[in-house]
Amino acid sequence: MTTTFHNRTEAGKLLAQKLEAYANRSDVIVLALPRGGVPVGYEIAKALKVPFDSA
Repeated sequence: MTTTFHNRTEAGKLLAQKLEAYANRSDVIVLALPRGGVPVGYEIAKALKVPFDSA
């Protein structure tokens, strides 16, 4: 199955829906790689209400 996303922001929001079990947990952090992962990671962290950092 191949999924095409409109942009990285959309991809992050959709992935965050799949990761809802990790929302609001104190033992979770989203770490994103700078080469394209930051917009995805930011949306995930925002949706899950967990800390975000980039390497």
